[in-house]
Amino acid sequence: MLRIFRQIALWEAISTVILFFIAMPLKYFADVPEAVKVAGSIHGFLVVLFVILLIMCWNEYKWTLKRVATYFVVSLIPIVSFWVEHDLKKQIASKK
Repeated sequence: MLRIFRQIALWEAISTVILFFIAMPLKYFADVPEAVKVAGSIHGFLVVLFVILLIMCWNEYKWTLKRVATYFVVSLIPIVSFWVEHDLKKQIASKK
């Protein structure tokens, strides 16, 4: 489950960057509102998956509330959200 969560965390982080730094400028500076509709829908889907998997991992791996809250809050910040994927990658590597 950690590997799947790591992948979703990565794609959620990428979608945040695409939404904020590509789609939104296209909407407001190039009058292409469809970019936000598409990128926003994909990002929203990935956020929902991220939260579901975060709760599932919290339950399965007995993570602390502090860790879960940190992952959630950090996932909301573009660029910084890549830290979640990096931290999960280290956790997976330590279990081998």
